[in-house]
Amino acid sequence: MQPVPRLLASPDKFRGTLDGLAAAAAIGAAGRAAGWDVEELAVSDGGEGFLDCFAGRGRVRTTSVQDALGRPVIASWLLLDDGRTAVIETARAIGLAQVGGAAANDPLAASSAGAGQLLAAAVAEGARRLLVGLGGSATTDGGAGALAALAALGPRGRLAGVEVVVACDVTTRFLDAARTFAPQKGATPAQVALLERRLQRMAAELAAMAGFDLSDLPGSGAAGGLAGAFVALGATLVAGFDVVAEALDLAERVAAADLVITGEGLLDDQSFAGKAVGGVAGLAVAAGVRVVAVVGDVDPGVEVPSGVEVVSLVSLVGERRARDDAAASLTEAVAILLADQRSDAPD
Repeated sequence: MQPVPRLLASPDKFRGTLDGLAAAAAIGAAGRAAGWDVEELAVSDGGEGFLDCFAGRGRVRTTSVQDALGRPVIASWLLLDDGRTAVIETARAIGLAQVGGAAANDPLAASSAGAGQLLAAAVAEGARRLLVGLGGSATTDGGAGALAALAALGPRGRLAGVEVVVACDVTTRFLDAARTFAPQKGATPAQVALLERRLQRMAAELAAMAGFDLSDLPGSGAAGGLAGAFVALGATLVAGFDVVAEALDLAERVAAADLVITGEGLLDDQSFAGKAVGGVAGLAVAAGVRVVAVVGDVDPGVEVPSGVEVVSLVSLVGERRARDDAAASLTEAVAILLADQRSDAPD
């Protein structure tokens, strides 16, 4: 009897259509229908979807915090089964999507206070290690709001004795945060200039807190400078995908598979530069496991590394269906892929 082949479904989110869990489920459905042993494991590079990667690994907690515009929002976070590690996705509190997108945002007023409130809640419940995913924020306040919220815990934000690991998906420096990200958050050129001046003042405050100038630290500009504020409190910045891969033992899971399918909404020049899809693909290639990226669409200029196969939903089913019926399109694409693999197998 032939052994049942193992499929690892390990996609990132398909922005605007599917979160990582839904994408993994769509891939998994096709795999099971084709008789594969399937493991679904959503991944993230530290941005939106970070919390989903840890689904089923702890107890979900909810906390009432402020969104970026100061309105109450119920944000979920996770206390892992070890009882001391909390997983926090700051976009659940201060995400751009929470305020209705760039058109509904107030770039000057947007505050990171809700992110600080989430960290404070986790510490209050006994967490002594915080895995914090940044990305998708509506803010460019240099972390001022978060620091004010954490001040309620005492001097220096009362994270003494608490290990904070910040999962960062960009290398942007603190003083570049406004110019790089604020236009995506609704800021006009004049507002970008004002936000840049605010960040310059904030950089001096953070240097005094940290005892060193962190303004040139790669990644410190993530989430509008929130990463830099956390560093001033003693946090460590780590590449987001690396945090997820280590926590999920992803390298071992990839090596145990016969086929790895990853994916995201748009494969572009960033996908293989520290992002989740590139990270999964790299692990598979290193392990000698076949890997296919089934994606919404492909940027014409992207360079796909050797050993990585790509399937575009737009090419397969058309742009409209790929967006409006993303889950079914993804399942169909994987079903075709697995059927082709079966037909290519030796007798």
